[in-house]
Amino acid sequence: MAFSDDPYLWLEDVTGEEPVNWVRDRNAVTTEALAGERFDTTVAGVREILDTDARIPYARRRGQYLYNFWRDGEHVRGLWRRTTMDEYRKDEPAWDVLLDLDALAAAEGENWVWGGAQVLRPDQRLALITLSRGGADATVVREFDIDSRMFRAPEDGGFALPEAKTDIGWIDAGTVFVGTDFGDGSLTDSGYPRITKRWRRGTPLAEAETVYEGEAQDISISAWHDRTPGFERDFVQRATDFYNSETYVLDGSALTRISTPTDASTSVHQNWLVVRTMTPWTVGDTTYPAGALLAADFEEFLAGTTSLLVLFAPDAHTSLHQYAWTENYLLLVTLQDVRTQLHVLDPRARFAYLEGRTTELTSTDIIGTDGEENGDEFFLSSSGYLTPATLLLGKVGDDVEILKQAPAFFDVDGMTVEQFFARSDDGTQIPYFVVRRADADPGPTLLYGYGGFEISMTPGYSGATGRAWLERGGTYVVANIRGGGEYGPEWHTQVLRAGRHLVHEDFAAVARDLVTRGITTTAQLAAQGGSNGGLLMGIMLTKYPELFGALVCQVPLLDMKRYHLLLAGASWVAEYGDPDDPEEWEFISQYSPYQNVVSAAERRYPPILIATSTRDDRVHPGHARKMAALLAELGHDVSYYENIEGGHGGASDNAQLAFKTALTYEFLWRHLERVG
Repeated sequence: MAFSDDPYLWLEDVTGEEPVNWVRDRNAVTTEALAGERFDTTVAGVREILDTDARIPYARRRGQYLYNFWRDGEHVRGLWRRTTMDEYRKDEPAWDVLLDLDALAAAEGENWVWGGAQVLRPDQRLALITLSRGGADATVVREFDIDSRMFRAPEDGGFALPEAKTDIGWIDAGTVFVGTDFGDGSLTDSGYPRITKRWRRGTPLAEAETVYEGEAQDISISAWHDRTPGFERDFVQRATDFYNSETYVLDGSALTRISTPTDASTSVHQNWLVVRTMTPWTVGDTTYPAGALLAADFEEFLAGTTSLLVLFAPDAHTSLHQYAWTENYLLLVTLQDVRTQLHVLDPRARFAYLEGRTTELTSTDIIGTDGEENGDEFFLSSSGYLTPATLLLGKVGDDVEILKQAPAFFDVDGMTVEQFFARSDDGTQIPYFVVRRADADPGPTLLYGYGGFEISMTPGYSGATGRAWLERGGTYVVANIRGGGEYGPEWHTQVLRAGRHLVHEDFAAVARDLVTRGITTTAQLAAQGGSNGGLLMGIMLTKYPELFGALVCQVPLLDMKRYHLLLAGASWVAEYGDPDDPEEWEFISQYSPYQNVVSAAERRYPPILIATSTRDDRVHPGHARKMAALLAELGHDVSYYENIEGGHGGASDNAQLAFKTALTYEFLWRHLERVG
């Protein structure tokens, strides 16, 4: 297709009558083709997993309470609730329900999807609740009175904002920082707040005090209040692109820039400034490597009189995955060849390492700390491909205890997890995990990949994958390709813009290695990816079709000529490049799937299922629609399904998620079993 031609541009009209009718027609064809007893069994099995009360009710500790949002078969939209630690330790805690989202949606005639809640501390009597229609990124914000279990109306002084991509947070009971759609010119080109303001209770939003204004080409502007006793501060951040930002201390109306590299992650805890470098940083005569974690006295750093302490330095096999503060200690999670290790550092002893724990072929993450009111307590979640999640409670210096244990949702008897390495085109060793029966012959294999935005693919338990794929004899593979963060920021930064081809080459190398090792055959190898991973699937379809027997492409970017013009696409130029720049379009055009489709007569593509959501206001559904229409026109085997709700996650409730999941696995079994 010539780059200047786009016969399916009309499909970008998200809610237009003709495009929506086109969607409904394709949905009907796909669901009819995949319907049957096995499909129904998969839907029921996945729904059972999603709805069961046996799941861990993950909660956020805030003072004396633990807050949880819960969905099940009875509460489709969900309950926001809380309990105490004494109750939470029980097998069946008594929960205090704060808001029933099903009842609210029914009363207001809205398809509300939970977005989150910010509870004002320490009193915990007020909350800012965000709700979206159908799961979109844009949300409605409403203030909630926890004592009365009622929303506070604007006419009664309550904070409330209409649907927008809003950033809001408490300063105190009468004031918030807010960035939202204030009117013409108040959003960036990416659709996020360009202006942040200080808004006082009982005053019109139009009278809120402007704190900072960014530029239209920025990604977003935000402000927040740190209420740590004795260290109360306000901050402003200007994100100039997806990976660069400037952070300021706000004192009244005065701004002081924290002069760390714009591509570094910068945070402040009590009197400590912590910096994670993305690229090498030279300070004086010392150069700190990319992926290092550094600390300095915050006030001395602002004055220019401090030295930096190295808390973590990466090596060829080890990277920093996560860090979090308790009241007195810093917790680190590192990855060593994608295996997690937990460390505790003491800032009072120049951040000496106190203890460490290693997990084999499972992943451990810090999911919560509350140093403000619960000292050095921390919560961990640990799981693996064959190991259900375990919720752990620890306190620095004490043993870690098991707090909750999720049940097994599929039979793992005889199954194994192995790690292999494939050699990419440039010689780089690419790790990947293989989950299968120990005695499995070469057979249906599903390869999952993402490869972008420094997101690491670490081991994790999926009851749906286990029940719908592994238990039925399938092999599951996760590729830790470049673009992720498995080996630190350089594993990601080397694929930005003109380096994007490395992602595709890595994934193709893993696909070939699976066949070479005898794990599967080309005809029985499928691949799956969503969002940025959906772009990867489009590239596999058009550039590497001979490697796969089937592909599943979900909520994808596919038209890279127009991606920056659609919804949040402008915010990803730092990742992919600017297609309006002829030099950058030169390398983008080499892989942009929509512009590289050829007819079935010229080159055979494997069958592909393309799935998206009408309510996705992050990645425009036009990418998926146009690609499906073009593939069908040119004679390829394409199935298409678009959930009318669901946002970027593709589903807004458990029923939709179970249905979407069943479509994927039924499609794969239909195509891979034929060659078994």
